[in-house]
Amino acid sequence: MKIVIIGGRLQGVEAAYLARKAGWQTVVVDIDKNAPAAGICDFFLNIDALNYPELARAIAGADFILPATENKEVLASLQKSAENMGIPLIYDERAYRISSSKQKSNKLFAAIGVPTPKPYPACGFPVIVKPSGSSGSEGVRLAETPDALEQIIRDGQSGQPVIEEYLEGPSYSLEVISWQDRHVLLQITELGMDDQYDCKQVIAPAGLTSDLEEQFESIALNIARSLHMDGIFDIEVILHNGLLKVLEIDARLPSQTPTTVYMSSGINMLEILSSFCSGKNDFGGCQKVKARGCVYEHIKVTKPGVEICGEHIMAQAGRLTLRENFYGADEALTNYVPGKEEWVATLITTGDTRGQALKKMKAAVSRIGNIG
Repeated sequence: MKIVIIGGRLQGVEAAYLARKAGWQTVVVDIDKNAPAAGICDFFLNIDALNYPELARAIAGADFILPATENKEVLASLQKSAENMGIPLIYDERAYRISSSKQKSNKLFAAIGVPTPKPYPACGFPVIVKPSGSSGSEGVRLAETPDALEQIIRDGQSGQPVIEEYLEGPSYSLEVISWQDRHVLLQITELGMDDQYDCKQVIAPAGLTSDLEEQFESIALNIARSLHMDGIFDIEVILHNGLLKVLEIDARLPSQTPTTVYMSSGINMLEILSSFCSGKNDFGGCQKVKARGCVYEHIKVTKPGVEICGEHIMAQAGRLTLRENFYGADEALTNYVPGKEEWVATLITTGDTRGQALKKMKAAVSRIGNIG
């Protein structure tokens, strides 16, 4: 099996990691020669995906193509190239258009009755200001007063903003694989955020009550049936005052959570997607199993010590390598080399239970902090 991954940043790292676990041949394409995924794939092609002849050579012979980019020009070019060459592409343009616009996705949520944070000005302060066209935490800002909100809007740093109530509480994620109106709900994971609203930690199992799990799955199915997409999307929710409210959806392979789900449940989302796009429509690999504990956490190491940070630190780290048994962690994706004083890593720990995985992570971080 040969997979070509277009984009070598964080989504590309996720895809390359899962493809490696599946035993596939992986090709990563990126214009940045130091893209993080360049160090964990079988072949890296440092080319411009907008150059049709180069892209055609790159994807030739692929069993399927996975976009790991949010560049709309690249996605359009890739869609045309894949169609011309008859190579399956895991990309649903209509669903992606909806999920990549917070205004459009919020309109969908309202139409189908999905619970979301109250929009401004129906809510009081503080409020969260989000650019409509960005995913994740990019450009998200907190405004605690009307003056602060006016300043953010004047700054224009949030583009066309979506403004809604600020909610406190734990966040959770769930991936859904849909194909020809059949839907598979995967494992719920818990998200830990830094002070910039960027995800710094993923934990499985999530630890939700059975009632809240059912509530989340009901929301996910409602969205899936309305999207009518072929592919994968993830949903992020926040638990506030006993209720789950949807923050966003992304109609693409996300980063962080698929690896956590794989290490916890053994389910590889790429293998399921490959089965569907090849026409097998095999749901056999989707069966839920008793989950092991898994913690996935990002650290930044400097002379003062170790800091747990949001995922953004990995995007600028350059080429990453996959290391096993790394200072007590089961695995690490890292730019560390012996003698390097400042480096970053994504640590992955597992255990029979969530508590064991957390304990192992704490010990690994402490061990790294004592280096030197």
